[in-house]
Amino acid sequence: MSALNVFRWTALGAGVVYGAVHSFSLASARKAKHAADDWAHKEALIAQAKAEYAKLHPKPATTGAVLDLSDPNFDYAKYLETVLAE
Repeated sequence: MSALNVFRWTALGAGVVYGAVHSFSLASARKAKHAADDWAHKEALIAQAKAEYAKLHPKPATTGAVLDLSDPNFDYAKYLETVLAE
């Protein structure tokens, strides 16, 4: 009879611990999914705002020459052609 009571109390304790851990993991997963959805929504809003800004403020037509000397894509030949054309 004593062994049966030990088994019953152990099973009850294990069930309570399992329930608490499972509940915590579900809540954590729900929180992570909510954060990911919120992040995706913010990214979509930023992309929409960038598209709207680009539509309202079009860039002037350029010759394709990169005029910034610190830019790794700087092309000396295009730069010299642009300077000589002016």
